[in-house]
Amino acid sequence: MRVATYNVHKCRGMDGLVRPDRIVEVLREINADIVALQEVVCREGRRPHDHQARYVAEKLGYHSELGETRRYRGGAYGNVLLSRLPIHHAAHHDLSIRGRERRGCLRADVRVDGSSWLHLFNVHLGTAIYERRIQAREIFRRRLFTDSQLFGARIILGDLNEWKRGLPSELLTTYFENAQSHVGLDRVPTYPGVMPILPLDYIYLDRGLQLHNVEVHRTRMALMASDHLPVVADFSLPVDTANDRQADASFANRPQPVSSSFECRPCE
Repeated sequence: MRVATYNVHKCRGMDGLVRPDRIVEVLREINADIVALQEVVCREGRRPHDHQARYVAEKLGYHSELGETRRYRGGAYGNVLLSRLPIHHAAHHDLSIRGRERRGCLRADVRVDGSSWLHLFNVHLGTAIYERRIQAREIFRRRLFTDSQLFGARIILGDLNEWKRGLPSELLTTYFENAQSHVGLDRVPTYPGVMPILPLDYIYLDRGLQLHNVEVHRTRMALMASDHLPVVADFSLPVDTANDRQADASFANRPQPVSSSFECRPCE
């Protein structure tokens, strides 16, 4: 499977133009099974691409879920999870700190090949060091990534806004593998897009997953479409029959599905 994380900056490119069609082209180049997008604008307007999540999902045939962090020009704004696999459950977790821009974590659960569960977390943390420290403590205090009811494999994707090692990466590496370490680096620059110098975007995976490759996607279109570059990882998901049976029992009591193709709505 292939996963990717991409801060699309409201689909505003390095030339200042809002062009969701360029984001579509970048994602078409990546050809990922699952994509975590940050800074997505979803509002009804005269143009189809005013609702950026729905526009991208329809163009590429993804299922989608929106984790709204705040309102923007009369519409929703936040994190979006795109998946070629049906999304069986989704939930938004507020990570906002008073006085700072609202932030959140979008969780979505998908099933691979009708057998193994995959828990996906799309995270966008704050820009201040103290803010990220509070958010990291809160994530692990609430056990968002480490809940004993998470029977499937877990992947954390997103813009952590962490350009040097801090508490978020320290806590994450306690439980998960930093995908960038696969290429011998803990941090690979992804911002700003044309000449990236800051490593802000990350993928962390369960250590039970077999990681094959990770890279920052650099093409002419990607350099222009947003002020961030996407991070892409390829991995294999092992089948764990016992855990799958436990997960089936856990999911049986939840309303599902919450998403369908070409539909993007705020999650529960």
